[in-house]
Amino acid sequence: MDNATLKRIADNIRVLSAAMPEKAKSGHPGGPMGGADFMALLYTEFLGYDPDDLAWRHRDRFFQDAGHLSAMMYSTLALLGAYSMEDLAAFRQWGSVTP
Repeated sequence: MDNATLKRIADNIRVLSAAMPEKAKSGHPGGPMGGADFMALLYTEFLGYDPDDLAWRHRDRFFQDAGHLSAMMYSTLALLGAYSMEDLAAFRQWGSVTP
């Protein structure tokens, strides 16, 4: 993948990762914004998964432990189709799929 495309993906992750805690009035946007380039590269070049079947049994798994980076993970997975924009809008809300 070319650098311009990777930058666009990372920029989308950054924008979403900043908007989610801003709307929720809770969270830390700095880490997710800083990690966006890593996530873009990881998901486009290294992890094996099927974007049409995100529950594929043989997909690679990435475990992220830092809860401060959850907006980055949700944003990345939303760009893959695992979450909707409505799910991201409900970030850190009671009963949300993006707690």
